Amino acid sequence: MSGAALKIVVAVSSVAMLAGCSSMGVRDHRGAVIDKELASAIQVGVDNKDSVSKTLGRPSFTGQFAPNDWYYVARDTKTIAFRDPKVIDQTVLHIRFDAAGTVTRVDRTGKELIASIDPESGHTPTLGRKRSFFDELFSNIGTISQPGLPGGGGGPPQ
Repeated sequence: MSGAALKIVVAVSSVAMLAGCSSMGVRDHRGAVIDKELASAIQVGVDNKDSVSKTLGRPSFTGQFAPNDWYYVARDTKTIAFRDPKVIDQTVLHIRFDAAGTVTRVDRTGKELIASIDPESGHTPTLGRKRSFFDELFSNIGTISQPGLPGGGGGPPQ
């Protein structure tokens, strides 16, 4: 390869690699496609399970303890390079029905209910006194076993 052709190949491959690290990221939609106008058209006391199913489709999931609770969940995320996805928008539409199957309540929430959980790094905190490795290793030396207690040894109780 000539020097000019090599420079062009290096320039093109550099641009291609940098395009993967762009700030645009990859956008992704998961879950139901919730049309805001259709969702707002659901009326309490008027609609039933059949009309809601025809309007919004099947729910993402139903309540585990209350099968008359339907949930429609939609989430939009953005992923940049090799980082974890970041939630841009989330909609949870909760529709509650009575025993007859008529809509009794419609709730809509967003991403404000997403919980942020930060695990402890390195170790799990515990209550009680802190013992060293050697305290744990040699702590039973010299203890007196009591017959009849679990793990106490010494034969049957008298």
